[in-house]
Amino acid sequence: MREVVLDTETTGLDVLAGHRIVEIGCVELVNHVPTGNTFQRYLNPDRANEREAFEVHGLSDSFLSRQMRFREIADDLMDFLTDSPLIIHNAAFDLGFLNFELEQAGHPRISGERVVDSLELARRMFPGQANSLDALMRRFEIDATARTHHGALLDAELLAQVYLELKGGRQQGLGFGPASDDQAVAVEDEAETETTVRDARPHEPTAQELAAHEAFLDNLNDPIWRRG
Repeated sequence: MREVVLDTETTGLDVLAGHRIVEIGCVELVNHVPTGNTFQRYLNPDRANEREAFEVHGLSDSFLSRQMRFREIADDLMDFLTDSPLIIHNAAFDLGFLNFELEQAGHPRISGERVVDSLELARRMFPGQANSLDALMRRFEIDATARTHHGALLDAELLAQVYLELKGGRQQGLGFGPASDDQAVAVEDEAETETTVRDARPHEPTAQELAAHEAFLDNLNDPIWRRG
């Protein structure tokens, strides 16, 4: 199964106030394993950052003004996403920005039905606790030392690790794939090995065990084992 972990950085917190995406990052998972296939673009938002947003992602207005606009990368993004389920933390925020940009670029909106909100998964697993991406990384002991600023691709990579932990942790090397020739031969050899027949283990109590049990019952008040 293919899934895409997605994150965005924006000029501010409110798409209805005219804020826009300045970076989008995606990480591909296949059967809950990162493939190394990613998608990342910086974007020209045609407006200035809010000061608080710049302090979060560190992408200056000057740098962003030299990047492509969303409509110029929309086809490439949709080709990467295909129809795969999307994993997003606090999905309503990113999806609101993403759908606004898609509509402006002439693409259909992404339905919330194909989105898995990792924040909701975390809230069900850790009710009443802090479940921000930072809090979850600390809880799962995920190394984020390279994260001096928030970045969409870096955060998507970190979120992929958090998501896999929320789904039960990575279980690699369990041999669910097709068996190799050597493994197949080993299984066949094992099947042909003669089975050693052993006597059944004794289950009846010894006289010593029965005496110890009676001594234990002597210390109980009206034990049920002596009723009848």
